[in-house]
Amino acid sequence: MTAVGTAARTARLRVGGAWREASDGASFDVRDPATSAAIGRVADATPADAIAALDSAVATAPAWVATPPRERADLLRAWYEALVAATDELAELMTLEMGKPLAESRGEVRYGAEFVRWYAEEAVRIEGATATAADGSGEVKTVREPVGPCLLVTPWNFPLAMVTRKLAPALAAGCTAIVKPAQQTPLTALRLVRMLEQAGLPPGVVSILPTTRSADVVGALLRDRRLRKLSFTGSTAVGRTLLAGAAPNVLRVSMELGGNAPFIVLDDADVEAAVEGALVAKLRNNGEACTAANRFLVAERIEPAFSARLAERMADVRVGHGSDPATQLGPLIDAHAAEGVHALVQDAVGAGAELLTGGAPLVDLGESFYPPTVLRGAAPGARIWDEEIFGPVAPVRAVASDAEAIALANASEVGLAAYVYGGELGRALRVAGALEVGMDAVNRGTVSNPQAPFGGVKHSGLGREGGRHGIDEYLETKYLAVEA
Repeated sequence: MTAVGTAARTARLRVGGAWREASDGASFDVRDPATSAAIGRVADATPADAIAALDSAVATAPAWVATPPRERADLLRAWYEALVAATDELAELMTLEMGKPLAESRGEVRYGAEFVRWYAEEAVRIEGATATAADGSGEVKTVREPVGPCLLVTPWNFPLAMVTRKLAPALAAGCTAIVKPAQQTPLTALRLVRMLEQAGLPPGVVSILPTTRSADVVGALLRDRRLRKLSFTGSTAVGRTLLAGAAPNVLRVSMELGGNAPFIVLDDADVEAAVEGALVAKLRNNGEACTAANRFLVAERIEPAFSARLAERMADVRVGHGSDPATQLGPLIDAHAAEGVHALVQDAVGAGAELLTGGAPLVDLGESFYPPTVLRGAAPGARIWDEEIFGPVAPVRAVASDAEAIALANASEVGLAAYVYGGELGRALRVAGALEVGMDAVNRGTVSNPQAPFGGVKHSGLGREGGRHGIDEYLETKYLAVEA
């Protein structure tokens, strides 16, 4: 990791066709969440840098739109191959700046690279349509065109995959783009853009703006009428603010916002299989995922067995620095995050929850470490039922029927993902179909797939990413009326 850290210390902005310092010379530290040690220093973009990046996106848009789809596809394919070849390097960098175990970081490289490969294939499949007008007066013709310059705002929890999931379809569609990575994890995103440039990306098509001044930088871009698209992944609260900022210029928006995923275990479920699925759904990415299982609603007949077994398995999870191959759970993103998770646990215990395992910060490891924790029977009014935990904590509640599980699952303002375990597949599918979410996993602990549409309903967002649906977010449909 020494070589990675050394390279990171020289990280600059990519504005237009050049790597350079921020316009006011400012920079900021990027820190290892496990140790709080600085691992790099990165140029800190200003609003002036943002406008310069938009100038470039606008100036290069005509040539990029005119680039043949096959050439765009070949570029993306070359980027994909570069990502796969650099799996170990990218995984080490991600673990260093975000904390997830190396095995999960390698998995994210593979997952994120698949978006690039998928949209390399989609770039040559952007189709229009032609039909004879019903009254015979001519032809009804439609074509698909890129929406224009895009702003892509990505989160810290998946610093590689969230960039590729947005940037690959934007480029495939013919859009120019500005990437604004999270302040906590800019190094991976910067490396991705450099690799894209080395794969042959024309100068100016993509800019990247790491910054500690996100509100000012993003605000400057949203106020500029030349920007035509905003894609954001992050909290619902920030999403609401960005939607308001996008409204004056009527921007196209994609919003992948917060989750509060229910994990439902029916009374005919295989308890051992459900527990194994729960471990994946809860602990993936240190529990810091919008799709993480947040509320465990378990049929009362099997809830005692499920809770006991889950606590036993969670207690065995190895916690440590993500770079240790034996680590199964790394640190949370920072001490503030760990404090927030602990506050939710304390509130739940105060509301009557029984603590089966965990529940105390792992101060011997560092300020950001929190153990896998299982809570049983917290009162309905506890904060942990309504707030996104974003940590390795599993609150379990017994339910008397499928109907009660569905009602409790749907009693949330958000609706991103859900998990259902059951023995009879038809019954499990009926329960899944009744849930107000954008994505359901049935008898499995993962839901994400590059080939599938990712997104939620209610306050979990707008639009879809991934699969054939993802490129639609970057295309407009134009209708042409042609005289016979």
